[in-house]
Amino acid sequence: MRIDKFLWSIRFYKTRSIATEEIKKNRVSIGTSAVKSSKEVKEGDEIKIRKNQIDYKIKVIQIPKSRIGAKLVPLHIRDITDKEQYELLKLRKMSQDYYRNRGEGRPTKKDRRDMDDYVGNDITADFTDWDDFFGETDDDEENETEKDL
Repeated sequence: MRIDKFLWSIRFYKTRSIATEEIKKNRVSIGTSAVKSSKEVKEGDEIKIRKNQIDYKIKVIQIPKSRIGAKLVPLHIRDITDKEQYELLKLRKMSQDYYRNRGEGRPTKKDRRDMDDYVGNDITADFTDWDDFFGETDDDEENETEKDL
């Protein structure tokens, strides 16, 4: 099986075209040599893949006939990646702020919905008489003009 198809079938990449692009960028190698997309994968090969700034190493146990489910992946490959690489990935994820801190910046759509649910949905009510909305009446305006004179 071709290496691009293999990496797609074991769900290492979401699409086959992404796998092909990564291979063209020399991020995939078998043994010590970089490969092309058409390279055939055999049982027992060790594949090194650079993804998310860490180096994965997998050993091919069995070649799947087509794309397989996530639960069946351990039957076809064995992960021999160093534990240090996974620790690096964990540290990078912890150091990055994926979400903004509460109260910083504009509210997201979800935040706005939560605020509307908390306050109530009457906020968006239509007002036909704007004077009533602002709390002023015609009588108040007449009294203010009489006081000014």
